[in-house]
Amino acid sequence: MFKKIVLIATASLIAIAFSGCSKKPRRPNPLDTVMGQGYESGTRGTDDGFNPIGLEGDGAMLESRGADWDGADIATLVANADRGMFAPVLFQFDSSAIAPSQRGTLESAANYLRNNPGAKVILEGHCDWRGTQEYNLALGDRRAKSAFDYLITLGIQSNRLKTLSQGDLKATEGASSAQMAQERKVELLVIR
Repeated sequence: MFKKIVLIATASLIAIAFSGCSKKPRRPNPLDTVMGQGYESGTRGTDDGFNPIGLEGDGAMLESRGADWDGADIATLVANADRGMFAPVLFQFDSSAIAPSQRGTLESAANYLRNNPGAKVILEGHCDWRGTQEYNLALGDRRAKSAFDYLITLGIQSNRLKTLSQGDLKATEGASSAQMAQERKVELLVIR
């Protein structure tokens, strides 16, 4: 009888020990958009009939994140922006992760924005010519969003940033590998 009670008590304790509380879900880290250890590139997109919303007349996709800039037309803002202030942030093939070597450009932009409170930045995502237009518009948007998220982690207010995807609209078809590497980018367009 004593053996039976000990066996039941032991089994009960084991059951209680293994049925404890589950772990709390891990909160996503904003820096997960930054390429680091464990990075693996994604798979190639295919034309599956995906039709992104928000296409502008010139084919560019605007994804507005942050406050409206006084109802300003995006084409006017882009045309009047300063494109040469910062080097573009370059990306690997089929990736929207920011490589450690590219973080300096965004850190410089964050410093500039901190020192110039009236300035704003449009983050314009680009792709090389490979892939469908729809896929490249979405990839350009993800690249711009990665730069947007990284600037937010550096303390920049979202109402000073906008994202825009050009996809492969400005890419050179049949470009060399070196040219394509320069086309996979986010340009920082400064609005003063």
